[in-house]
Amino acid sequence: MPRQDPADLLLISPDSPAHRANQTRIFETHDEIELMSASAAVLQDLGFQIEESVPDVGYLRAAKERTAREYGQEIARILLLITSNQIPVDLQQKISASLVARPLDEAGTRHEVRILFYRVVWKGDGSESRGQGQSEYIPPGIQRMEMIRDPEIYQRFFVRLSQAVFLEPFKI
Repeated sequence: MPRQDPADLLLISPDSPAHRANQTRIFETHDEIELMSASAAVLQDLGFQIEESVPDVGYLRAAKERTAREYGQEIARILLLITSNQIPVDLQQKISASLVARPLDEAGTRHEVRILFYRVVWKGDGSESRGQGQSEYIPPGIQRMEMIRDPEIYQRFFVRLSQAVFLEPFKI
């Protein structure tokens, strides 16, 4: 894997405004605690376990663990094993969500909710090509982190949250 210059991590990509728009919604509600409660319930419905909740500051963190094996990786690994090459295979992943809710006005009637989904993936043993016929062995347990940018995941969360915020005060 090519190493990334730490200074590059702080650069804003041209896609950043679009990603932020997918991650953020505004809700009309007087009750920030109910908004946080509804957010936690939606995450739990999606299979997440709440790891940290600080309702007083509008912060919530949740996670779930899943297999990271993909069908295409297994086929590629079998083909490469036949030719005496190895590739690392994604084994396990931890998908996390960090949510922040904050009031937008002094009356506290409008709240901005921003959620970020990201995952850490653990790889199995294999090797990674370094070019020019060189490869580097990757032992089990190597991991990588990546942001989840699929707009559908964020839309699905916010649709459910919108329904929960609407239903919460009426206790239907």
